[in-house]
Amino acid sequence: MAQITLGDVSVTRIWEYFGSVDMTPGTFFPDSSKDVWEEGEAWLDPHFLDSGTNIVNSAIQTWLLRSEGRTILVDTGVGNHKERPYAPVWSHLDTDFLANLARAGVRPEDVDIVINTHLHVDHVGWNTRLDGREWIPTFPNATYLMPKDDFDFWNPDNGHRPRLGRGNQNVFEDSVAPVHRAGLTRLWADSHRIDANLRLDTAPGHTPGSSVLTLASGTDRAVFVGDLLHSPVQILEPDANSCFCENPAEARATRRKVLGRAADDNALVIPAHLGGHGATEVVRNGSTFAIKGWAPFSPYTDQR
Repeated sequence: MAQITLGDVSVTRIWEYFGSVDMTPGTFFPDSSKDVWEEGEAWLDPHFLDSGTNIVNSAIQTWLLRSEGRTILVDTGVGNHKERPYAPVWSHLDTDFLANLARAGVRPEDVDIVINTHLHVDHVGWNTRLDGREWIPTFPNATYLMPKDDFDFWNPDNGHRPRLGRGNQNVFEDSVAPVHRAGLTRLWADSHRIDANLRLDTAPGHTPGSSVLTLASGTDRAVFVGDLLHSPVQILEPDANSCFCENPAEARATRRKVLGRAADDNALVIPAHLGGHGATEVVRNGSTFAIKGWAPFSPYTDQR
């Protein structure tokens, strides 16, 4: 299963990549305990960890939403043919992402809204595609919703020195600036209501403008949390940041806040990069959280 329905909104999982990110748990999540990985090995492998190599597995995927007659993409992955000298895992990919989108019944020109939860390399790549020697918007009829704080932070003209170092090199120039020059971006701050079912809110810490998308339709609730979570281990240990969080203290506080609200609202938590069943419900477990159950999406390891 690649699609579920929440209230009046359909949610479809669009595959770009699943596999190694060339990092051990200790490198990717330096705040996490060794015990949580060892004790969870039986269920973490293979969807979230390759226990044979001790390398984290991750998914690059886009969430396709259909709400109030509009076609909406949440994050656009890595993209093809991108030069990523300091992120070699994502350099010069050549995936079937657009064909996978077409199999879900969507052509690039059909997309009405693109949401970039933040502007890291693996969330904006398919914003553009290569046309000859020029990067042009992949979704020419879409409004690209980008957090203003992230747009300003990653704009190289502003001279910020990110924790990510050069890992985001070329990303603004080839995946953000072209759609901005084309007049397709809408830069938003604090909160942005998309329709009666969907609302964007800032959730800073991972990056200055990181955001979450809340879905509330009928009795169903979900929250698309971007990179607040890269692994379900961060549900069990919510203070465990990834190595890419710009403001570690703020990221921890935001993660706890969003997970707490999801637990209280019985909302499906939908991160950007979870393999396996892709999304989960959580419950409070003392001062941390626990996994209540998984979404019914089919794991990529069952499909490929």
